[in-house]
Amino acid sequence: MYLIVGLGNPGQKYSMNRHNIGFMACDYWLKSLNGDGLREEHKALTKKFKIDDQEVLLAKPQTYMNKSGESVLALMNFYKIPKENLLVIHDDIDLPFGSMRLQYNRSPGGQNGVKNISELLGHNEYARLKLGVGRPTHPDFAISDYVLSNFSQDEIPVLNHYLKTACDAIESFIFEGLNKASTKFNAAVKFDSIKIK
Repeated sequence: MYLIVGLGNPGQKYSMNRHNIGFMACDYWLKSLNGDGLREEHKALTKKFKIDDQEVLLAKPQTYMNKSGESVLALMNFYKIPKENLLVIHDDIDLPFGSMRLQYNRSPGGQNGVKNISELLGHNEYARLKLGVGRPTHPDFAISDYVLSNFSQDEIPVLNHYLKTACDAIESFIFEGLNKASTKFNAAVKFDSIKIK
């Protein structure tokens, strides 16, 4: 079984925040698979399903970002998920909006949800899909406020395409493995004629 975890904060007021792009990717993927009926378990909203021959558990921790590890650890232990089958999806301010990185065994950096997961698991030996949200253009805009702000009007038109590409990367991780998926998706998303200002 694969455990695919999207990070974010629960509640409608956070739903379009940059910090919630992990939740957005999970929701988009589930919708594309015609799935619904999330259940609550181990401090997360989850959905278990099969895609082709692979069993997948999709999870959105409901503990708020900084305690995401509580849910991830509980789900890993309960379902006996091997660490190589864990993928954590989260925002990354050091990547420009429209780019992504699939990586394994990296330090959490400044992402507090990932930091909590690594602390509670006791290691960094799991895969992450880092989705770029960029940095604020104004130096006085605090990073904490920026990630809790909504995507801009310039970003909204391409968000669906970005999330679709993220979902393709998730499926590539499951069916082709981390190395091949990294080669295919560790680059900027192509928006064709759509330009982000």
